[in-house]
Amino acid sequence: MASGADDDTSSGNPRQGIQSVEIAMTVLDALERGGGPMSLTQIAQASGMGASKAHRYLVSLGRAGMVAQSRSSGLYDMGPALRRLGAESLRRMDEVGLVSEYIPGLRDRTGHAVNLAVWGDHGPVIVRWDYGAYALPITVRVGATMPLLTSSVGRVYLAHLPRSLTEPVLRAQGAEPAESEVERITEDVRRRGSALTSGGVIPGIASVAAPVFTTGDSLPLVVALALPERAAPPDVLESVTAALLETTAAMSAELGAA
Repeated sequence: MASGADDDTSSGNPRQGIQSVEIAMTVLDALERGGGPMSLTQIAQASGMGASKAHRYLVSLGRAGMVAQSRSSGLYDMGPALRRLGAESLRRMDEVGLVSEYIPGLRDRTGHAVNLAVWGDHGPVIVRWDYGAYALPITVRVGATMPLLTSSVGRVYLAHLPRSLTEPVLRAQGAEPAESEVERITEDVRRRGSALTSGGVIPGIASVAAPVFTTGDSLPLVVALALPERAAPPDVLESVTAALLETTAAMSAELGAA
């Protein structure tokens, strides 16, 4: 069968691919961003192609079960095959394992220690710690639970988790901050995209942390950099924070977060 224009292979790339597959993905991306059933016109506009071309791709995607069209409304949405793929992808996903692959690069790029935390029964738990170029008086080890108020990791969770999860942990940790203080921390972390503490857990150690968002209803992970206060002037903090946020954004994308 002769190939049409939509089936041309991508040229000029040493890893040549099938252009029609890449174009079909723009249709699926349009459906994802639409957030619900969409008309042909909406899909064509969102995917940057004409209606007739978008329709051809929708027909093929429909035959593969990736897209479904409502018989009553005529609107298009994700199909059963795509839902099965999504469910299986989530079942297989090792969030900590996927995120951990980025940690050595962040450590080498900044030269500072990097740690990864997940939410446990009693608060944030450190599950990985990679040492950097600086010797640190570290008393925190893998498996340690971090305080919500005084650690950068804890403050990120305080800002992004519902109060129903954080308030019992605050009480158990002996912390009962005023509502205004929690709101101030939450607003600051969300505005900056990160949390910074200095000497909050270990004297002489500054730490900056940022969330890694996941898909669905999973709780976020948190990645933090730890560095000596003497090596953390404002310009250095700005630089390492930028590297952290760039890396956590890539991590979030890897986990399928919107």
